[in-house]
Amino acid sequence: MQTPESGLGALAKLRATTPKVYIPTTGPDDWQRFLADPAKQWCTGFSAKTLAYCWECADGGLPNEIASMLRPHGGEVELLLAIPEYRVVLPGASRGESQSDIFALARAGHRTFAITVEGRVSEPFSETVGDWLQTASDGKRERLAFICDLLGLSLPLPDHIHYQLLHRTASAVIEARRFKTDAAAMIVHSFSRERMRFGDFAQFASLFDTAKEVTVVDRLVAVRANARPPLYLGWACGDCRFLSA
Repeated sequence: MQTPESGLGALAKLRATTPKVYIPTTGPDDWQRFLADPAKQWCTGFSAKTLAYCWECADGGLPNEIASMLRPHGGEVELLLAIPEYRVVLPGASRGESQSDIFALARAGHRTFAITVEGRVSEPFSETVGDWLQTASDGKRERLAFICDLLGLSLPLPDHIHYQLLHRTASAVIEARRFKTDAAAMIVHSFSRERMRFGDFAQFASLFDTAKEVTVVDRLVAVRANARPPLYLGWACGDCRFLSA
């Protein structure tokens, strides 16, 4: 298994091959072509399309529910950029990238945040760690060790934790370091009236010793306040009118 240092070296090599030029959108429908399965995933009432319409309707800023979460952590909020279906390379395993629904750079007062956003309506958070590690390859074990080291977590992890939440959060930390922001955040932007999948998110947050407050929705909570960069988690309740977009 590689050490964290050698894992970071592999990360740098993988990153060198990723695209560096992005084209601004002209509207929410532009987001469809970046999906892993554009025909299947672009459906009214599901997260990909709902999230796109919500963020585009913010008219160059952050959706109110996201801005309200950031404001207490620095002051007046400004969206610097947002990139849909943003890929972050990870070492190990056969698939080398984590594709976040949105990556955003935002300012709250004098502080900057690197944010990965995971949109949800009723869709599950992919497979659990236990399922993902069945017949685990050396590459998978390498990646999980890298993620845990990055997030300050200890192995073994509980089998019921959803792997997707781990690598989305790791992506926020990786990009915060790359852009040298003041903090990293992973936010689940949910459009479920019943808050479906919130229990899965809360179980993931419970891995961090200081995460009890994450069970409160629409708040951004520091789960690693003394890390470099500090890490925040949050669950944002989106405007359900976008479910009909």
